[in-house]
Formats: sequence, C-alpha cells, structure tokens
Amino acid sequence: MPTLYALKPAFQAKLRPLADRLARAGITANQVTFLAAALSVATGLVVARFAGHSPVFLLMPVVLFVRMALNAIDGMLAREHAQASKLGMYLNELCDIVSDLALILAFAAVFPAWGVVAFAIAGIVAEYAGVLGVAAGAGRNYAGPFGKSDRALALGVIGFLIACGLWAEALTPFVFPAMATLSLATAINRIRSGLRGSGG
Repeated sequence: MPTLYALKPAFQAKLRPLADRLARAGITANQVTFLAAALSVATGLVVARFAGHSPVFLLMPVVLFVRMALNAIDGMLAREHAQASKLGMYLNELCDIVSDLALILAFAAVFPAWGVVAFAIAGIVAEYAGVLGVAAGAGRNYAGPFGKSDRALALGVIGFLIACGLWAEALTPFVFPAMATLSLATAINRIRSGLRGSGG
C-alpha cells in the first residue's frame, strides 16, 4: 500500500549535496541521529508546556520537516559515506521511537489523552513490525497506509491548523483514535508483507 515513503528517493536527491558537505566537515550519521532526537524531545516538551498558546504548535510542522530531513541525511551519511554500523542501526531505530513519542505525546495537552497515547503505542507497534521484517529475512518493511512520514505529515497539518485557529473542534475526539487505527492497519500490512517475504 503506497505511503509518502515512496517520495524518499526524490527527497534524498535534494538533500544529497548537504549530506556530502556534512561528511566532508566530519559530521557523522550518529551525530545527526542524536540531533534529530534531541530536537524532537525539546520540541515536544516546549509544545506541551506552552500548549495554551496556540502559536507554539507552529513548531510542529517545522520541526517534523526538519526531523524528516535529518533522518534522510543520517541514512545517506551511513550508506554513501562508509559510516554504517551496528551501533548506528540501533540508534536510528531507538531514536526514532523516542522522537515519535516526544512529538506525539505533546498533543495530549489539547486532545483526549487516551487517543494520543493509543496513537503513540500503535505507531511504535507499526515501526516494530517493520523492523521485524529484517529478522524474518524480508528486509526493513515500509508498507502503509500510515508509516512514519505519513504520521509526520498528519501531525504537522494538525499543528498548523491549531496554530492558525483553523482546527475543527468537532474532530478533536476522533482524529487520534483514527490515526491509531491506521497505524495498527500499517502494522498488520507490514507483518503480512514480511510473511510473504516482501519489504513493502
């Protein structure tokens, strides 16, 4: 099932000159991974703390885009500049989970907490199902319909609408449970793909 992940090669192509410059400057993939996680955690804390001031939610689309860029760059540094390592693999997956939790849970300040937590857990389950594709011999699985890039886009749009005073309050009880459901569907699709031996 298609996701925004399909756009990753084109996104990487735009970022490759920057990744090459960072590599020449001695910046490592693991440093970029840590930066993305630190930025995400700091943003989550700031948004949660100042959620009563709706403009703070403008941080979400900006930081989510930057995080996606950093995630693409750390991958290029690892693959294209001989920086791949077992440590980097662990850091990449674990820092992604930490970043997701920080950014998602910040929304519990303005949305029903149970729905936000359900979405956070379902997102982790989806990513874990993707990682298990490696153990199953099918490779890291990125099947949709609601992968990491899709979650980032959804959260960015929600943050933007809140910041601009355009959020429809009638959607508040439903949006995070709906995204949790999509994330669980993603986990199921990734498991199915892994069982078929496909990377998605």
